[in-house]
Amino acid sequence: MSDMWTYRDSTWTTSNNLVGYDVEATDGSIGKIDEATNESSSSYVVVDTGFWIFGKKRLVPAGVISTVDHDAEEVYVTMTKEQIKSAPDYDRDDWNDESRTRYNDYYSSYAR
Repeated sequence: MSDMWTYRDSTWTTSNNLVGYDVEATDGSIGKIDEATNESSSSYVVVDTGFWIFGKKRLVPAGVISTVDHDAEEVYVTMTKEQIKSAPDYDRDDWNDESRTRYNDYYSSYAR
């Protein structure tokens, strides 16, 4: 399996910050990017789902992103809305090796 923590195309984040972009699952919109990282082998976006799942945030590894449309300010992921909804809750204060393992376990079948 390819690295799920790396963007498929490094140019997606070279000249643009993805914060504020809409996020589209394979079956519809899931929210906006609240936070984005571009760290080597540790990149992800945090999606603010708004009212859709009661204001929960979801961390989405960069490898789950299938494409970025900078003109439309949209990011597309390879998952359905239900798969994103079922992902672990994101808590900025709980980002550590243990939580990263939880995300690895959950997202491994969806990356690339």
